[in-house]
Amino acid sequence: MASGDERHGEEEGNYGDATMGALREIYAGYAWADVASLEPEAAAARVRVRGAAQAVRAVGRRVAFLVLRQGSATVQCVVSGAGGGMARFAAGLSRESVVDVAGVVSLPREPVRGTTQQLVEIQVEKLHCVSRAVANLPISVEDAARSEEEVARAKAAGEQRAHVGQDKRLDNRVIDLRTAANQAIFRVECQVENVFRQVLLSEGFVGIHTPKLLGGSSEGGASVFKLDYNGQPACLAQSPQLHKQMAVCGGFERVFLVGPVFRAESSYTNRHLCEFVGLDAEMALRDHYSEVCDVVDRLFVTMFDHLNKNCAKELEAIQRQYPFKPLKYLKTTLRLDYNEGIRMLQEAGVDVDPMGDLNTEAEKKLGELVRDKYDTELYMLCRYPSAVRPFYTMPCPDDPRYSCSFDVFVRGEEIISGAQRVHDPELLTAQAEARGIDVSTIATYMDAFRYGAPPHGGFGVGLERVVMLFCGLGNIRKTSLFPRDPSRLAP
Repeated sequence: MASGDERHGEEEGNYGDATMGALREIYAGYAWADVASLEPEAAAARVRVRGAAQAVRAVGRRVAFLVLRQGSATVQCVVSGAGGGMARFAAGLSRESVVDVAGVVSLPREPVRGTTQQLVEIQVEKLHCVSRAVANLPISVEDAARSEEEVARAKAAGEQRAHVGQDKRLDNRVIDLRTAANQAIFRVECQVENVFRQVLLSEGFVGIHTPKLLGGSSEGGASVFKLDYNGQPACLAQSPQLHKQMAVCGGFERVFLVGPVFRAESSYTNRHLCEFVGLDAEMALRDHYSEVCDVVDRLFVTMFDHLNKNCAKELEAIQRQYPFKPLKYLKTTLRLDYNEGIRMLQEAGVDVDPMGDLNTEAEKKLGELVRDKYDTELYMLCRYPSAVRPFYTMPCPDDPRYSCSFDVFVRGEEIISGAQRVHDPELLTAQAEARGIDVSTIATYMDAFRYGAPPHGGFGVGLERVVMLFCGLGNIRKTSLFPRDPSRLAP
């Protein structure tokens, strides 16, 4: 029989600081497991998990409870031993240190409070620290995960609860991303991108990639990032617009792409970024630009149905920190004529220019009016005045003051802009020059329509804005992994 000193020595070999490669033999016989998969059916299994030390609580000298977090899933690990060395080692771990735990899955007498895996825990047999976090973190995950409502309740009760502001979160984004809400937000965002691809592929679209370095502005105006390109003036693409049209003219008929878009706007609003992820599509038309609206309708109803059905856990995690009401939408998306929207606003006492664009306040008001009248927060506004649309937008054949265009709104904010494009080179040239665009800088684009071009149209939407509005998050910086706005270039 081994003596007490020998048992203590054996225990010491089962814990400590170690590099990843050195642990392979030590952890032989334990199967890797994901924390989220640990359920009562796994009882008695010998498992190895890796995660962050979210919290450690010592109970006496020989027992410690370690909450291990992997992604957004957490499990309680019970650390004990005759000598108490492993428990003391666990108690000395700094929060957010990356650790490996090996042990036996067991069923606690009562559900574990404060973890996602409440019906199981791990009886720890081996514990090693792979990467130690600094003792004093700039923000804690616990504070970053606290909702504003919780802070307000604590303040009303005379208690102190740390509130982490937006800028401090973004300055320390790596830690901020570890909260359950942020883990969920970007998993939802991944699903939005996946559904976008899957639906369009199912409808005969081809995925493409377009250049982000251009010789001239793709949208007109001054909101471009200029740079030197081997001695030539160039800029970052404001949109894939010109090249996705050229791809349609090249015979692909239906194309889509997912990629970065750059806008040099001095806008500090809650919905603008200098760099965002664009979801774009372009398609040949047979009879009418409403064919694009049909695709958008099917795409976004399918997308929102998918999120509600398959992302319930993620939406619940977001709800806990950022409460929001589920989005109201119809199975067939409502379409309103622009003039009808103007009429609704005027009847509500809003002063709007019937031939001008809607400002943010008017858009939000119209969103309220549509919700109250039609019980939907997702709708299309069609046939905008030509003067407020880009130079490549096709005028309506019955009245050129209006265009074959549309925007899509969610919760009173625009998420999609779409239209039929001008495929006649003479009309396109005239409209570009009327907007002050130097046609020579987009000569290859203009030439594409001289070689035979089918009638076509398309749309573009910002990935971050879709998630922000679907989840009612209120600020697009919450849905950008590492936001770039007029004042932020790091981290």
